Amino acid sequence: MKKAIIHKFLYAISALLVLGFAIHTIVDACRYDSMLTSFPFYAFLLINAVTYLVPSLIVFIVALIVKKKFANKVSK
Repeated sequence: MKKAIIHKFLYAISALLVLGFAIHTIVDACRYDSMLTSFPFYAFLLINAVTYLVPSLIVFIVALIVKKKFANKVSK
């Protein structure tokens, strides 16, 4: 893979993680029953956020850094 498009690949991974968060949260909302579950729905949201959004943010920041790094190399 060319070094110039690595940041686009990382952006795509970040977007897929956000999409996974949305899908997983919707599925949890459909399956959630407050009578059967001993903890509130926001606990599901918190778990999904840690599972999907934190890695997505990390990958997004890495993509920004990589893009800046290769932009500086091209301009020199």
